[in-house]
Amino acid sequence: MILLLDTSTGLCRLSIVVDGSQVDAQWQADRQLAKGLLAYIQSQLHIHGMELSDCTGIGVFKGPGSFTGLRIGLTVVNTLADGLEVPIVGESGDTWQQKALRRLRDGHDDKIVLPDYGAVAHITKPRK
Repeated sequence: MILLLDTSTGLCRLSIVVDGSQVDAQWQADRQLAKGLLAYIQSQLHIHGMELSDCTGIGVFKGPGSFTGLRIGLTVVNTLADGLEVPIVGESGDTWQQKALRRLRDGHDDKIVLPDYGAVAHITKPRK
């Protein structure tokens, strides 16, 4: 089973791919992404009779997009890939899912996926 995740906007998109068949789900996460992403992934897997331990690879949209959304999503999937000892690949563009699946099938593993914000990240300075 392969997980595909996009957290580049307030709408979190998750796909579960098993034997070439894909199930898509989405969650309007907005400001609840950090608090609820892992539970959301686990609940979607449970609905389809799967566990995180069934995962054989992870594909993730690496950007461009929301600084916070990409940071949270990539942190979660990088940690999952490391903990589960499965390959992870990051892709961009409209066909990112197909590219990620192809790379995983071909044995690629980015080991860690860094975000591509599409521009220099604008981080505001603390007020104090």
